[in-house]
Amino acid sequence: MFTHLPAAVRDTLREHGADRPLARTELDDGGWAFASRAALIVTTGGDVTVDREWCDVDRAAADPASGTITVEWVDGGAPLVLRPRTGTSTSFPQALRERVQWSVVHSAPVNLPGGRSARVAVRRRANGELFSQVVGGADLDLSDPAVAAAVDAAESRARSAVGLPV
Repeated sequence: MFTHLPAAVRDTLREHGADRPLARTELDDGGWAFASRAALIVTTGGDVTVDREWCDVDRAAADPASGTITVEWVDGGAPLVLRPRTGTSTSFPQALRERVQWSVVHSAPVNLPGGRSARVAVRRRANGELFSQVVGGADLDLSDPAVAAAVDAAESRARSAVGLPV
């Protein structure tokens, strides 16, 4: 799938050691976004500017009205907004969705004191390794003993559900 790419983009991906893309889309700014087996990769101006494993993606959504794809990260970092060039690949959003879903083995909401919530998930890395993660908003205060206990219990249940040690 490196064929039919500008030579500079092809060289950048090879030098970066990216695995073969499953889908790609050219971006309005001249960059490219790739959904590979292992990661979401974005190139801009001959450089790889984003290379994040699928287990780093909390969610991604395509907005047909604006023509954008917004990727939100589990670490709460600034969302990535991709603007595919009009008329480019329609397979990219589907591949992105499939790879994120592939990385989620188990997910469950956690109701927290004060009406807040979080989510625990068991995720899969590209190499098959399973691990648990907790995703919560900026108000997730793990120094609060009641919150920490609820999150720990939910994480233990999630890990147990897939056979990971608790």
